[in-house]
Amino acid sequence: MEMRDFGLSVLILCTLLVVNAGAQSGRVQVTPSPTPTPSDDQDLRVETEEIKVNISAFDTDGKFFPGVRVEDLVINEDNVLNQATSVRRTPANVLIVLDTGGEDRIAKDYKTTRETAKALIQNLQPDDSVALLEFNDTARIIAEWTTDKNQLYSVLDRQLRFGKRARFIEALNLAVNFLEKAGSENRHLVLITDGTDSVAKESERKAAFMRVLATDINVHVFSYTGLEQAVVKDRKKSMVRPGGSQRAQLPPGAEIPVRGQTTTYPTVTINTDREMMKRNKERGEQLSKSEKELNELSEDTNGILFLPATSDEMIEKSAALAHNIDSQYVVTYTPKRPLAVSRKGEIRSIIVTSKRDGLEVIGRRKLAVTSNP
Repeated sequence: MEMRDFGLSVLILCTLLVVNAGAQSGRVQVTPSPTPTPSDDQDLRVETEEIKVNISAFDTDGKFFPGVRVEDLVINEDNVLNQATSVRRTPANVLIVLDTGGEDRIAKDYKTTRETAKALIQNLQPDDSVALLEFNDTARIIAEWTTDKNQLYSVLDRQLRFGKRARFIEALNLAVNFLEKAGSENRHLVLITDGTDSVAKESERKAAFMRVLATDINVHVFSYTGLEQAVVKDRKKSMVRPGGSQRAQLPPGAEIPVRGQTTTYPTVTINTDREMMKRNKERGEQLSKSEKELNELSEDTNGILFLPATSDEMIEKSAALAHNIDSQYVVTYTPKRPLAVSRKGEIRSIIVTSKRDGLEVIGRRKLAVTSNP
């Protein structure tokens, strides 16, 4: 019995040693692994599946249409129909960008820019927030978000200044940054400019425009390009001026073709300053290119471009833009083709229309996918 008890004790001791050694070597897993939590990337992917687009809603008389519902709208994204998930009205955040610079400006004048901004502010609704950005030799915010119109008028009267350069692309990038920090859903960027730039490279310009398309910001433009192009044409005409007439030099013995009169022919004076002619041509080409790009930018972001023939017309059009801004709804939808499957650089075309009698909708924009969600 004693030998049997001793053998049993040795067996139990050996078993304990083996279990203990296995635990120390890590081969025994006693703690269950934690359930993985969603990563930040996964959270972001879910959030970006909702697309926002502004629409303007009018009745048949051109007045604001109240009470638009999700079932009133049809959303066409690249020929695929989508259903709106929400329609809401919120006060607008309007950032006005004032171009007060440039080496060669005549029609683009300080007073017209200032008065256009004032007229727009005056016609916006009292609960709309407005901020001001000025650019010339540099770009800077001169008024933060406020609903105090008198404060904005004061800034426009006292803080605008001239510059020799026009840093339009710098201003556009600053404007996008500023609007994205606003936290508002109803965001509008108003450009009072000819869109030309003194320093930006073509690649920087393209990148800035593409960046705007990646947002839900609505871009409206009061363009000086038409007024400035008229100046360029006048300069071109002044380089070739009528010089009256001059008598023809007839060979000796030749008879005068018309009795009692010597043959004459018109003369012109041509400006031979080639450098001036080159600058004038380049300016015209820049303005033409800028006008096309500004027009495309406004169309692609559900905005409006005004191309006035006079300074007074530019100021008067501010009321029409204010009416458009304050007739807008923010519409959201979840795309049937997820953004997660988009390739980088893809551009989606979105058109919102009405299926309700008496409701006319303007809602059109392009959305650039700058990175995979």
